[in-house]
Amino acid sequence: MIHRMRMISPIGPLMLHEESGAIVRLEFGGSGEEERACGVLCEAVRQLNEYFAGKRKAFDLPVRPAGTPFQQAVWAALRDIPYGETRTYRDIARAVGRDKAFRAVGMANHRNPVPIIIPCHRVIGADGSMTGYAGGIPVKRALLRTEGIEI
Repeated sequence: MIHRMRMISPIGPLMLHEESGAIVRLEFGGSGEEERACGVLCEAVRQLNEYFAGKRKAFDLPVRPAGTPFQQAVWAALRDIPYGETRTYRDIARAVGRDKAFRAVGMANHRNPVPIIIPCHRVIGADGSMTGYAGGIPVKRALLRTEGIEI
């Protein structure tokens, strides 16, 4: 059974989804009906609030995003990007051993079901520019600013 919890954040409402003790999805907008079961959802809200307050640099939450083996590899590489740093799509392609697959990395990044916790906002264009983001460029910019990055 999937449980959901809505939270209000500095970037707007978010909806967290938990299944079998792991976060499986985080949605911008936070619409829909809640079906609360506190446990990991309450812990996720606590850690996200700490992150937005500048007190948390890494998440310690069980996550289980559904995806292909390639997507899983990309999402694991995203979790290795340190707080306050960025990487390019090409950097992530190299990290997963597929040097020329930067466009596929972009698609995997786009399909990340657990943004913020799996920090796809830390991936930027090769020229240092902002690129697309599920929550929108203003949200991406706000997340990077939270980490002390101005682009």
